[in-house]
Amino acid sequence: MTRFVESTITFPYKRSLGPVTGAFMTALADKRILGVRNGTDVLVPPMEWDPATGAELAADLVEVGPAGTVESWTWVPEPTEQHPLDRPFAFAFIRLDGAANPLLHALDAGSPAAVSAGMRVAPRWREERIGHITDIACFVPGVRSEVDGTDVGGPGQPVELMDYTAAITYSTPVLAMADHALAATREHRLIGLRCPTCDRVYVGGDRPYCPVDALELGADAEVELPNAGTITNFIVVEPVQYPGQTVTEQFARVFVLLDGTDVVLTYQPVIDLPVGDIHVGVRVSAVWAPRDTPVDTFSGIGRPMGSLLGWTPSGESDVHDPDLVNRIY
Repeated sequence: MTRFVESTITFPYKRSLGPVTGAFMTALADKRILGVRNGTDVLVPPMEWDPATGAELAADLVEVGPAGTVESWTWVPEPTEQHPLDRPFAFAFIRLDGAANPLLHALDAGSPAAVSAGMRVAPRWREERIGHITDIACFVPGVRSEVDGTDVGGPGQPVELMDYTAAITYSTPVLAMADHALAATREHRLIGLRCPTCDRVYVGGDRPYCPVDALELGADAEVELPNAGTITNFIVVEPVQYPGQTVTEQFARVFVLLDGTDVVLTYQPVIDLPVGDIHVGVRVSAVWAPRDTPVDTFSGIGRPMGSLLGWTPSGESDVHDPDLVNRIY
């Protein structure tokens, strides 16, 4: 039976807002809503180009609202953590006074019976504003704006940059063979599969097949692998200092050719081996976590697998073999 492991990759970055979006965000921190003139119309939020023709628009900004009229809406009975409110609410298209197009935002009306097309609404501002569309916590029935608490204000300076976080969540299938290999590491064992036809040994794959002979490998093909080997290649990583980065020092990942086999374990961490001392031919041995220590249930590229924490110098003499650098898999 296949299980799945969910992972999330995030990448924080800053975006330059420019003269139009920057002015819009700065105004929100001051409890004002700006649009941009497009002929006789006013577009909200303001844009730098005509959405119909693509023609560049002059940065002729004008204040609208803050009250507006609901044109259409939909009710959200069970909000999730990704929604702007933690209670049932409506998403509504709201045409602010003076605007030519509706603005999509949350409407806190209490119940769907209290919402209707044509109703008048006004913004509820956050007490502390940063220059972001979420400075409007939501809209509420009526024509008078309000503040959600004590009015703390905004940053007091133009908003030119904005923090963003790009993220993607995905699920990785982990098949039975991978779980079996993981369980072996808890016993401080590395296991592989030997093809009875070509005699090659494979390790780390999810599917128990020999890729050369297309032969399925069963439990009778399982072999114990040694806990010692030789570094054949390595990379030194200089961490890029982006927002949220916690690693600041150089670190290395090495390729380890296991003794007496053709198995190369790739992108392995090293322990008690300074970056400056890493070179091809260094003899290393496996370092294991204590048997009762909880371990990761899935290993990605560049991470140790299960209870295997990494590799440390064994104290043996270097191996001098010019062919080692060709052993990358």
